[in-house]
Amino acid sequence: MVMIAGMIEDTVAALDWARIEAELEGHGAAATGVPLLPSAECAALAALYAAENGFRSRIIMARHGFGRGEYRYFAEPLPPPVAALRAALYPRLAPLANRWAQALGEARRYPADLAAFRAECHEAGQARPTPLLLRYGAGDYNCLHQDIYGPVAFPLQVAVLLSAPGRDFTGGEFVLTEQRPRMQSRAEVVPLAQGEAVVFATRHRPVQGSRGTYRVALRHGVSRLRGGERFTLGVIFHDAA
Repeated sequence: MVMIAGMIEDTVAALDWARIEAELEGHGAAATGVPLLPSAECAALAALYAAENGFRSRIIMARHGFGRGEYRYFAEPLPPPVAALRAALYPRLAPLANRWAQALGEARRYPADLAAFRAECHEAGQARPTPLLLRYGAGDYNCLHQDIYGPVAFPLQVAVLLSAPGRDFTGGEFVLTEQRPRMQSRAEVVPLAQGEAVVFATRHRPVQGSRGTYRVALRHGVSRLRGGERFTLGVIFHDAA
């Protein structure tokens, strides 16, 4: 765990955070530009999907009108790479989360480390871990949605592509839509390489307009897979009720 955590922490620290923050401010989403996980680690995480243990629940999307495909929420303890990613990414995103909260006139401020934030989640009755593995096959897709699991929600989250586009699957692009007040929705497609991640707004972000700052709502999903199989790791920082 120490070796994995150290490797992931170094990778996260070396990201171009100035660019990532600028793209989040301007578009609500930003690709990391480089893989957070090597291909072997991606394959190992994807292989966990078939395991009998290590998960707290399994969701078949079609049963709930969420789309087609399925996903499984990890149980505690999280796999070491997942726990390390969650712990390394959170403190890099907390300052931006606080700037957004201030710009939107919200009283909430987010603590500097993940453990303190999760303690706030638990005090609010949100104690179930939310990192998850998603699996899509040919014809599967994920409807536009927001990952909100209770009153405490971190405004940013991360998705890591574990499969290789063009080799393992075709189609299945990450899609983000932004609903601007009194305007039509804007769509953003973020292409990713294997191991690369997209950081994106969970629910909304501030935008500076001619009359001050206003709030725009965002939803994310995955377009239809045309062939193959696609695995994704979702890293959500708030826990679930």
